[in-house]
Amino acid sequence: MSDTKFDPAFTISDEVALRELFGPTHDLASQKVIRSLDRHARDFISRAPFLCLGTQDMNGRADVSPRGDQKGFVQILDDRTLAIPDRPGNNRLDSLSNIIANPAVGLLFIVPGYDDTLRINGRATLVTDPQLLESMSVGGRAPRIAIVVTVTEVFMHCAKAFRRSHLWDPAHLQDRSEMPSLINIVLDQTTGAPDDAEEMRKLDANLEEDYRRTLY
Repeated sequence: MSDTKFDPAFTISDEVALRELFGPTHDLASQKVIRSLDRHARDFISRAPFLCLGTQDMNGRADVSPRGDQKGFVQILDDRTLAIPDRPGNNRLDSLSNIIANPAVGLLFIVPGYDDTLRINGRATLVTDPQLLESMSVGGRAPRIAIVVTVTEVFMHCAKAFRRSHLWDPAHLQDRSEMPSLINIVLDQTTGAPDDAEEMRKLDANLEEDYRRTLY
């Protein structure tokens, strides 16, 4: 299987050509970027139980990782510093390894029911300070590491993407059972999923039990 190719005449490879396709930026859109966390950004972060963390390695290979917990799980340390607990995962450590190689990060904060989002760009450091980690404990379990972000850009993002996607509209919720389970998909993509339905149900149950035991 080969990669799809496009005629170079129909590809955009420089910013001048890109901007010729669009109208000028609205003045307010240009001015809205601020350099620290004002009261509105702080309020939004305190309400957000979910964010997406964008990182890149030293070669520019990009990665986006979801991060979620109870609302307000991201700590605001000062007007230009955030701390994100790194909860247990699969130990691939993609985001953390990328931060070591390239500390530039992008954050997208999402609040259920809100169509607008908060975007923050900055530089990240991996921190193991015991006092900070203990302050992030849940049920007596502290994270092993925190992602501390020095903020360089803060701005609100408009609602168009969420409006177009109907993300929070119950009428647009999809039935998860229409696709195989997560473990079924991963096995299909790797070693092969079992044909036996009962065995597959046991694997699904084991994954749910693992979620219960290792959430924190």
